[in-house]
Amino acid sequence: MLIPQPYLLFLGDVTDPLAAKTARGIQVWRPEQCVGEIKLPGCTVSLGLDVLDIATAQQRGAKTLVLGTANAGGYLPEHWLDTVKGAIKAGMNVASGLHHRLVDEPELVALAQEFGVELFDLRHMRPKLNVGSGKKRTGKRVLTVGTDCSVGKMYTSLALEAAMRERGMKADFRALAKPEFWWRVKVLPLMP
Repeated sequence: MLIPQPYLLFLGDVTDPLAAKTARGIQVWRPEQCVGEIKLPGCTVSLGLDVLDIATAQQRGAKTLVLGTANAGGYLPEHWLDTVKGAIKAGMNVASGLHHRLVDEPELVALAQEFGVELFDLRHMRPKLNVGSGKKRTGKRVLTVGTDCSVGKMYTSLALEAAMRERGMKADFRALAKPEFWWRVKVLPLMP
């Protein structure tokens, strides 16, 4: 799944910095892919990026609006829909890590088709991921595993990847999602 870059990071109306973990992860680890942040009234969280509206983000080259926050239950709040629709109408793709799938919203699907953009539901992989075979592979891997969504598996893996690259190692971050309750994140140091 290749999500067109750069991104406009949507913070919604969150007040808990932990709720913006997806947006913060992109901003910290892939800052060159971010044109700015957009938020609704009442949002007290900031990533330190320029606060933009849809039109300005589009002028700066944003290709995808990323719903960068998580809420209890992972649902798509009704009052976020105007921002999502506005991005689609401006020709931007929309990516979401929420449990609630964008493609389950007929109006969003119709708008995306009308304006020629894509909806990316990141927790629902297309195509489905293959299950491990147990066959030997080249290289070495570090696997971070946890049952909670806020223990820092992805941050740890990205920090390991950055440290390995600083030391001249070939490293590749890979994130594999399970639709149940946990994530597997790999840092794959490739042998020179």
